[in-house]
Amino acid sequence: MLNPDLRGVLVDNISRYSLVTATAKRAREISDKIEEDKAIVIEKPVTLALEDILTGKYYIVEPEEIRNI
Repeated sequence: MLNPDLRGVLVDNISRYSLVTATAKRAREISDKIEEDKAIVIEKPVTLALEDILTGKYYIVEPEEIRNI
């Protein structure tokens, strides 16, 4: 089970909800790409998506109106 330190991602008042939503959207993109290419991948799409976000390959842009909810 993957348990990364999320403090680096949750800076600037990024909510956990936004992190989960962004990870799910990225995982869907990865899953669709794998299916389209008919590739074989050992890692799960959610793991790959979270790694993309943690390494800074993808950034979460959260609307101002939900930052302080």
